[in-house]
Amino acid sequence: MTYPLIVLPFVAVTLVVTLATLRRPRFRQRMASSALTALVLVGLTLVFDNLMIAVDLFSYPQEHLSGLKLGLAPIEDFAYPLCAAFLVPALFALFAPLPTKDTA
Repeated sequence: MTYPLIVLPFVAVTLVVTLATLRRPRFRQRMASSALTALVLVGLTLVFDNLMIAVDLFSYPQEHLSGLKLGLAPIEDFAYPLCAAFLVPALFALFAPLPTKDTA
């Protein structure tokens, strides 16, 4: 199995759960915050994955990679921080109780 295939279920679940919160309050603000968080996490992943690969802490079998890289880091590594940045807030929004309107 290749790394891109391993990543696909995570991306699919993230998309489904995030879209399920479309009608929840403050969707736009949550997406803006998630995008900013994703940018920071991708930046950190870019720096630290490249450092760890450069000092030979770990490596990837080339036959399991897509071949696309940012520096030394395979592009597949960036799916996890992206999913985390969108999935975690979406789960919180999905399971948070909806605000109730007072009828009094």
